[in-house]
Amino acid sequence: MRYFVRFAYNGTGFHGSQSQPNAVTVQETMEKAFSTILRVPVALTFAGRTDAGVHAEYMVAHFDLDESIPDNLAARLNNLLPPSIAVYHIWQVSDDAHARFDATARTYHYRITTRKDPFTCQYRTRVERILDFTAMNNACKLLLGRQDFASFCRVHTDVKTTFCDVREARWVIENDYEAYFEITADRFLRNMVRAIVGTLFDIGRGKMTEHQLADIIAAKNRCSAGHSAPAEGLSLVHIAYPENL
Repeated sequence: MRYFVRFAYNGTGFHGSQSQPNAVTVQETMEKAFSTILRVPVALTFAGRTDAGVHAEYMVAHFDLDESIPDNLAARLNNLLPPSIAVYHIWQVSDDAHARFDATARTYHYRITTRKDPFTCQYRTRVERILDFTAMNNACKLLLGRQDFASFCRVHTDVKTTFCDVREARWVIENDYEAYFEITADRFLRNMVRAIVGTLFDIGRGKMTEHQLADIIAAKNRCSAGHSAPAEGLSLVHIAYPENL
């Protein structure tokens, strides 16, 4: 039987979501908890991967089990997992359902602040001054649609295609010192959102014009784009699936 699990995590103390040698990751931590409670090895397939220090307010994974799960599995997992990981819901799906390949869209938020705040510094990137959000939002229009985002992809990444369909991209001003960038697409490349945000920072600071973003996209070269924004401001906030899942 196959199950989906929806959960969230604070990525500050993890070296990313995906298991890797000699590093503490979200996947490794969760698989140990599942295997301890269910008393069988459990392998989780995540809907996507996040880099070190990146958060997920909404992540989904699937796993297979030969028997029905206990009704209180989510509660038992939350008692065993560290405070930085929370399991919200576990439900059975069809045996061919896939947490990654069945996802139709993903949404990220990148949060910034101009105020030094020790209570939110893990979740927002501090910028030194107010950015030109009008220029940045005008540039965001150039990101929309299906196109090649190789200029915003980490080099030497093993992917079959660097084309993505960006359905929404905008900056939202929350108050006098806080704002966030929202982007939704069918898929994302490694480091793509942080590279886009870093480039938009350059536009917001007047280091490049909004129209130069089109040239950066057309270049299909990571060196043409801006530096990647820091990890702490980035969070996966939603994953869309067909209703039958």
